[in-house]
This record gives sequence, structure tokens and C-alpha cells, in this order.
Amino acid sequence: MPKEKYAEIYKDLKRKIETEEYAFQELLPSENNLILTYDCSRNTIRRAVSALVADGYVQTMQGKGVRNIFQPTLRTSFTIGGIESFKESAIRNNQIPKTEVLCFTEITTDPKISNKTGFPVGSELYYLQRLHYLDDKALIINHNYFLKNVVTNLTKEIAENSIYEYFENILHIAIVTSKRIMTVEKMTEIDEKYLDLGDYNCLAVVSSQTYNSDGIMFEYTQSRHHPEYFRFQDNATRRTI
Repeated sequence: MPKEKYAEIYKDLKRKIETEEYAFQELLPSENNLILTYDCSRNTIRRAVSALVADGYVQTMQGKGVRNIFQPTLRTSFTIGGIESFKESAIRNNQIPKTEVLCFTEITTDPKISNKTGFPVGSELYYLQRLHYLDDKALIINHNYFLKNVVTNLTKEIAENSIYEYFENILHIAIVTSKRIMTVEKMTEIDEKYLDLGDYNCLAVVSSQTYNSDGIMFEYTQSRHHPEYFRFQDNATRRTI
């Protein structure tokens, strides 16, 4: 089954759902009709629908069909279950991203940084502070730590674009899994300086440890989000024993 075919169908169905060609709670065309429409196999259609289910766009109902359960979010929305770059999230939310690098340096992990990030003492790291804008509004400050012997030749210019694009397309790093903790924390001087927080004195904070296909943690990031524009979404299913 060609990946390109199922991905093409997934994108077209996703577009029709997002533009409300298929209304909320409406059933999508039957599987047989989709097979005729896209001139493909049954397995290809099922693969595309499974991807839509995983992303929270549709729900399959035995004997009834596939129902559209997508509703657009009113605020910036990031995903819990998937691993997206800032740029990818912005595009999915139909927003214009911009990144400003506030700090770019190289450090060696001391006990304090090791305790915070999980990198062993003595590890050589890139440390970055990046300010992320959506539609020209500063909303997120990222504190990034990258393992130098994995993330080689990182530059400020790369960090201003998309670091994950550099990882995957240039370094060919397979980004496999990310362990995340979400908290609410008091603002820091850096937060107050760069984010227009108004009456807020706390931020939503997402800390993540990200691993490659060799099981090596190559990134620790703390993302500090403006609380008024923060929203994480997930598509959860109940597991039965």
C-alpha cells in the first residue's frame, strides 16, 4: 500500500472536515463511496481513516460509519499525544509563526543542570532561549538544551527557522518519543520582560525529554506559555483489561 496514496486521502478528508464540507457530527461518505472517489483499495481508505481517528477528527461506529467529531479551537492548541515542532503547530492552527533567538551558547552539564534536565554531568550541550510569536504576538519562551554529539553543527540561523526540520532532513535524526510534564509556575524576570502577561503572574509550563531511535535523550526543553493563549488537546481512548 503506497504511503503517498493514503497520506493524500488523509489530507483531503482532513481538509474537507476542517472547512466544514463535512459538518460536525455528520457521517462521512461510506467506505465503498470513498473507494470509488479516490480509486483505491479498501485497506488504503482504512489506513487514512485510522489516521483521522488517531488525530481526533473522526470516530468510527460499528455498523453506522465514520462520524466527524472535529471542532475548531478558539485558542492556540498544541497536541499531547504527538510530537510537533512550533512551526508545525502554527501551520496546523492557521497562524503565522516567528522565532527570535534570545540566547545561543554552549555549556557543560553541571550537577544542577543535570538534575533539571536529566543529562549526565559533563555532557556538552547547546543552550538556547527562544521567543516564539504567533501572528506577531509573543506567546512562548523556550529554554532548549540539545546534546552536542547528536545535534551537530547547530546554529542560531537554524534555530530561528525549524530545529526539527534540521534534525530530520539534514541530520536524519529519528525523533521517536517525548516524556512530558505540565505544570503551572510563577513568572520569571525573563517571562515578564518578553511576554505581555497583563494581570497574570503565572505561566503554563511544559517540560519535555525527547529521545531518538537509539534511545538517547538528545533534547530537554522547557516551554513557558502565555496562560491566556495556552491549550493542549488530546484524543484519548479508555483501555479495558
